[in-house]
Amino acid sequence: MTTLVNPLQHFAPTYTGVDDLPWVPFTPYTNEVELKILHVDLIKSETQMLLRAPGGASLGVHDHYGRVLVYTVRGKWRYAEHAWVSGPGDFVYEVANSRHTFIVEPDEGIEVFISVEGAIAFLGPSDEIIGIEQAHTFAERYNEYCRKHGIIPVDLTSFALS
Repeated sequence: MTTLVNPLQHFAPTYTGVDDLPWVPFTPYTNEVELKILHVDLIKSETQMLLRAPGGASLGVHDHYGRVLVYTVRGKWRYAEHAWVSGPGDFVYEVANSRHTFIVEPDEGIEVFISVEGAIAFLGPSDEIIGIEQAHTFAERYNEYCRKHGIIPVDLTSFALS
């Protein structure tokens, strides 16, 4: 009888304590929105993060080059281009090649979980691209913030082998 050996490596779940991660301002696009970057996959160009913002905050018009998944943890938000409002427990699936303007409802702040695939292009008043964010820039943003504030960064790109 022949015994087969599984040549594949198995990966273990990656755990990161959220309290160990800082809220990072999402400048230059806004001074009101903050990100808590949870994981960055530089190979697939995916980033998972929490986003929080006070009531009435907004994030300019932007194009998604990949899909984006958003789960609302608290508060209410919407896109200027759509009639719906997302509240706690709601899920929004954004297809690639979508454009919108993120607005937090004025009553209270929000916190959402976001999974971004690919790049996001932020647009100026004449639809010119003023910045592009993707996995590498999110990782750089986090590491730079940690350097400036004397925080020992967590490796947000690692995977564990079991």
